[in-house]
Amino acid sequence: MKFESILQIILLGSSIGLGGIIFKKIPVLRTLTDKPSQDFEKKQELGLKLKTGIKKLNLFKDLSYEILLQNILTSIRTFSSKLEHRTSNLLQELKRDTEERKVRENDHYWEEIKKATKNKSKLKK
Repeated sequence: MKFESILQIILLGSSIGLGGIIFKKIPVLRTLTDKPSQDFEKKQELGLKLKTGIKKLNLFKDLSYEILLQNILTSIRTFSSKLEHRTSNLLQELKRDTEERKVRENDHYWEEIKKATKNKSKLKK
């Protein structure tokens, strides 16, 4: 119940804030014209000049997209192979470590049981 009322208050507050921002921006929007500015036109002209210049250079005319794709895929394949090898090595190390830890725990386990049985036998006497 409280959660819903808090959400309603937040919704009301944000709606009022949004309305205030829109109300303040309406006069600014009315002053704008439909014509694009001269800076925008200059940027468009510059962009067109760059496009035509790049097309004239044609640096990649000898590039075969199939060879490029093949090189990319082989590099990805070698990377994944290396990554798989590293993860398998890490898994082997983890398995070895856990086995060693279990062996150490088991050794102490039986020693603790022997000590406990000795202590019980001494207490009975």
